Amino acid sequence: METAFALTDTHRQFRDSLRKFADDQVAPHAAAADRDSVYPQASFDACRAMELPALGIPEAYGGAGADMITQAIMAEEIARACASTAVILLISKLGMLPVMNWGSEELKHEYLPKIASGEHQASYCLSEADAGSDVASMRTRAVRDGDHYVLTGAKHWITNAGVSDTYTVFAVTDPSAGRRGISCFLVEAGWGVQVAALEDKMGLRGSPTAAITFDEIRVPATHLIGEEGNGFTIAMHTLDRSRPTIGSQAVGIAQGAIDAAAGYMRDRKAFGKPIADLQGLRFMLADMAIKTEAARTLIYRACSLIDNGDPEGELTSIGAMAKCFASDTAMAVTTDAVQLLGGYGYTKDFPVERFMRDAKITQIYEGTNQIQRVVIAKKLLG
Repeated sequence: METAFALTDTHRQFRDSLRKFADDQVAPHAAAADRDSVYPQASFDACRAMELPALGIPEAYGGAGADMITQAIMAEEIARACASTAVILLISKLGMLPVMNWGSEELKHEYLPKIASGEHQASYCLSEADAGSDVASMRTRAVRDGDHYVLTGAKHWITNAGVSDTYTVFAVTDPSAGRRGISCFLVEAGWGVQVAALEDKMGLRGSPTAAITFDEIRVPATHLIGEEGNGFTIAMHTLDRSRPTIGSQAVGIAQGAIDAAAGYMRDRKAFGKPIADLQGLRFMLADMAIKTEAARTLIYRACSLIDNGDPEGELTSIGAMAKCFASDTAMAVTTDAVQLLGGYGYTKDFPVERFMRDAKITQIYEGTNQIQRVVIAKKLLG
């Protein structure tokens, strides 16, 4: 099956309009959200007015049904202005992917339209204190009790904690079955989800992150996503389809750093001329752009596989490559951007130090880059 990923005129027009939108309505709030560690409500409201939360939701449930390349462009352009706002948009799609791909029609019709409109937001609850990459070690339990499950346990590093209206939670329903004993549930915040104090993070400070706990919460059996024991499969299937957009977020961060560094180089003078005329610095900027464009192309390749149904079963490894390479690139490019600005790059007067701090998390969440390399090597070696 064809998996070409050249941008169409529609993609380019969307990118251009979204870049102007991000510059005008998202970027102005980014520094304050980072400095004060506050949710960028004005940016989210602007994104909602642009109907951006609808992009990843099928048309049948109130969404736009956009292809994955369009969604990747959205993630990149918003992250170029504010990585926190980008992840706020991405996390609701991540939380709803299990519902879209495995949930009942009742769940889809009840929850997806609210996510598409931006009325509700969602979180994805997989990691625990001692079960991050080792998903099979999770301890959160869900015990069947008549027409309900009783949910007990805790999840850590939950993006959008305290803001989200729904939480997609993975819990053990059969402790004797290992990873085959994990199931997936859709839990409403009002049923008793408790949110701990927000983490004081190095980057992505406008996006709230916290541990959440469940103290014998009663979850209707109708809110089981898929079948009992399918949770591990659902979790991995979901991450395969969300990692490329995390890679897009990383590319956006890198591009923002390139743009800031290039602007500085044109304006800053040393030895009687702009530092943009210094060949050593020009080569640094060129290398930053080469790596970023290569990452962007790999992201589009992964997105194209999703759009075309992954006919050759390549998505798991290509998606891991895309997320890994893009996030490593973002870290390298933002570090070089700080270097290009010299002492100014080390201050909060310029955005590149924020880009560098934001870039780091892209190497960690949705599977560390060490785990991505495990996935890639497994595909290569069998």
